[in-house]
Amino acid sequence: MRQLQKRHLKVGIKPLSMAWLALLVFSVSSGWTNSACGQGALIDFRDRDPRPEIVNPGQALHAYHVKSLSVDAVIDGQVVQVQIAQEFHNTSSRTIEACFVFPVPQNGAIDRLTLMVGDKEYEAKLLPTEEARKIYEGYIRRNQDPALLEWLGSGMFRTSVFPIPPGQRRVVTIRYVQICRQEQGLTQWILPLRNAQYSSNQLDRLKVNLVIKSQQDIKSIYSPTHILEIQRPSEKLARVKLELKKVIPASDLQIFYNVGNQALAASVLSYRPKDKEDGYFLMLVSPKVEQKREEAIRKKVVFVIDRSGSMVGKSMQQAKEASKFVVNHLNEGDLFNIVAYDAEVESFEPELQIFNQQTRAAALNFVEGLFAGGSTNIDGAMSTALDFLKDDQHPGYVVFLTDGKPTRGETSIIKIVENMKQANASRNRICCFGLGYNVNSLLLDKLAREGFGQSAYVSPNEDIEEKVAQFYSRISSPVMTDVSINIDVDTDRNMNLRSVNRVYPKKVYDVFAGDQIVLAGRYRLAGQANVLLRGDVNDEKVNMDFPTELVAKSKGTKHAFIEKLWAVRRVGEIIDQIDLHGQNDELTDEMIYLSRKHGILTPYTAYLADEDSNVRDLDSARKRVNEQLGGLNQQSGEFGFRQRVMKSALQSAGAMGGQAAVDDRTADGTVRFKGVNAEKAEEVRNLRQIGAKSFYLEDHIWVDSVAANDQMNNPIKVKRFSKQYFDLAAIYGKQLGSVLQLTEKVIVVLEGKAYLFDQSK
Repeated sequence: MRQLQKRHLKVGIKPLSMAWLALLVFSVSSGWTNSACGQGALIDFRDRDPRPEIVNPGQALHAYHVKSLSVDAVIDGQVVQVQIAQEFHNTSSRTIEACFVFPVPQNGAIDRLTLMVGDKEYEAKLLPTEEARKIYEGYIRRNQDPALLEWLGSGMFRTSVFPIPPGQRRVVTIRYVQICRQEQGLTQWILPLRNAQYSSNQLDRLKVNLVIKSQQDIKSIYSPTHILEIQRPSEKLARVKLELKKVIPASDLQIFYNVGNQALAASVLSYRPKDKEDGYFLMLVSPKVEQKREEAIRKKVVFVIDRSGSMVGKSMQQAKEASKFVVNHLNEGDLFNIVAYDAEVESFEPELQIFNQQTRAAALNFVEGLFAGGSTNIDGAMSTALDFLKDDQHPGYVVFLTDGKPTRGETSIIKIVENMKQANASRNRICCFGLGYNVNSLLLDKLAREGFGQSAYVSPNEDIEEKVAQFYSRISSPVMTDVSINIDVDTDRNMNLRSVNRVYPKKVYDVFAGDQIVLAGRYRLAGQANVLLRGDVNDEKVNMDFPTELVAKSKGTKHAFIEKLWAVRRVGEIIDQIDLHGQNDELTDEMIYLSRKHGILTPYTAYLADEDSNVRDLDSARKRVNEQLGGLNQQSGEFGFRQRVMKSALQSAGAMGGQAAVDDRTADGTVRFKGVNAEKAEEVRNLRQIGAKSFYLEDHIWVDSVAANDQMNNPIKVKRFSKQYFDLAAIYGKQLGSVLQLTEKVIVVLEGKAYLFDQSK
């Protein structure tokens, strides 16, 4: 490996309130190995009596407030340059003399590290793994604190001792260069942030700016941990931003991206914790960021506007602005029309219009003249819209907007949906927007599911125009239509078996420029495979294939997020099936199992958050879940509205990136849950989610959710800070180290064996 240049790096100082110790834990970047090499600490290693000195009651010896954390990084190829700046305030009354410690895995790409404090530079000395382990273990034993367990098994950079004056603000700066890991065509960058939980206060602001440069076109950019803001100035340049306020990070930041010169690219990551059970895969399918005008697929769009009496005022004005946005963003040559309805149904023109400047101006004038009043004829409006789209030569889209229930014409949900299906023989996409709590959300869900589209809901305090514009921007430029995606594993051919199953979303219809598809599914057979992608491009059949591999048995848990993502989507699919087709005992039992294993809280599995509930009692769980599922009978109203918003969020979990879309947890793993009609989220006292694992508090013991009854009753007991304790921590690293920061007894299952650690001493 080539020698890396000397760099400086900004590190943040984070406090862990100890009697004689100031611990600043902050994480930077990794990706070259499975271990995170970007975590640092400020530790007082002076030989002194560890007993606490006498101080004023209630005054911490070493208290810091971290004001902000700013990370700037540039990835060019596989090389990432990182700079981290952190402002901190020493609020204690004494000077701390500490050295900076920075753990480095055996294959770490960093060969030199310096720490800048103010205008003075402190160079770190590299200590080998065994010497570093003794220091880590000694620190943990002296302070009865397992905070550094995740670092066992790594080497260490350590600086000389330097002072931190009391009552002063400082910015500590570090820079470094590192090599990013590549796997299955995806480049991975990790910015470990979870150790920021040791800060005694929230960060006022956490800001990450990442620039990705490439010689080839950048395709997918995906984070399984955070929802990112992504800007794509060109095919070969991307800017990724993350900004959080008043936060103690609960997880490390992970970003994957791939590159290629094809019109479409596909990449697959797989995870298989048990070789005798189905594995899990995550597939990213990405087209070009932009299409040339001459390459654009012509489409048909009919925008359907509710102008009934309930739309009077702000809602009507927003709906008009939303329809103007759609009209203004059509491509030259697209076919379109506008349908407005109350008790009567009116169209802009009697047939589809070719989009040009003349028809654009006329359509905008038609929209401007709309006003609200009258009943709601949903069936008539849908039939009129689909009459314009009978020709299946081009992909067709109905953007359907309503704020109420059908009150004129056909009002039966079953008949309205059946009428739509009969009128939609050419398989146009029905995209429904429900406005406000009075909408019949069950009807819109059924229309969207049976109409090859999707439904979205806009609460009374949200902007209709913004929601519709955001959606239409995604679908404005189809790259491929009538898409089918499959994974062909080599061994399938010999065994005549289909490897992949339960893939979500269940059906991908179109791929759009600048968008990406995130698929999660399961697979039976491992080995070399091809992703097979077929579809239509301007009425021509196109077949594409991409090589990949489905792992036979995963080493470690770095891709465990794939299983959780799949489980969340599967729970959303189960709820959808029950919502649309009625309750089913097998589906209910599966939802209970997945929810308990992964700590997935929904209005129907909220019993898991009940401190008095026995989470192992299946009969009781079935009864409580079935009672709650009865709420799906509410087709409208705020409760019905919020249920279907929640269902949609589960089904699309991770589509835009980020477990934040499905998880709400604090830095120590405490889960927060907000009921359907609750004003705010509340902490769940008997559930912790740490890494890929969920733990329930049972008889004053935190028990791994995958522990069987016999494992819970007969675990292997491990003495705290014994050789076995540290050996296990070194073997399992972050997976176990973060768990052992629970302050009570904990049972954790590792490779099929259950271990009992007593952390309460």
